[in-house]
Amino acid sequence: MSTEDNIVAFRRLIEVGFTQGDLGVVEELVSPAAIEHQRGSKPGIDGVKATITTLHDWFSDFELTVARLAADGDTVWALNRARGVNTGSIFGNPPTGKSIEIDVIDIARFVDGKLVEHWGVPDQLGMLMQLGLMQRPQPVGAP
Repeated sequence: MSTEDNIVAFRRLIEVGFTQGDLGVVEELVSPAAIEHQRGSKPGIDGVKATITTLHDWFSDFELTVARLAADGDTVWALNRARGVNTGSIFGNPPTGKSIEIDVIDIARFVDGKLVEHWGVPDQLGMLMQLGLMQRPQPVGAP
């Protein structure tokens, strides 16, 4: 598959899978043996489906948008923007009704049109702070 094919597959996974919540696209675009390097996420098709389901449980209007993208051969790098309103329990906390907008950095490697390896870095601290579930840390020595 070409670099362009990998970009198309990545965008489809983000736009149809993550934003629209269509779990069927995961079967199409993710290898059952996909390796996951993002802390807290599970590998393979079931892991990606679980992540999408969790995000849509936490945020009723969850949206993930590609802001910037670069690709070379089998690897796609993207800066994505996640948005939503918290209408579900997060880490045991009741819904806040607050909106979030955070950056997510994704690196995805494809083989034969399927995601085989993923690294993800979502701004979880920013999300928790925007939801009021974590306070901004005070500088050391601050009164």
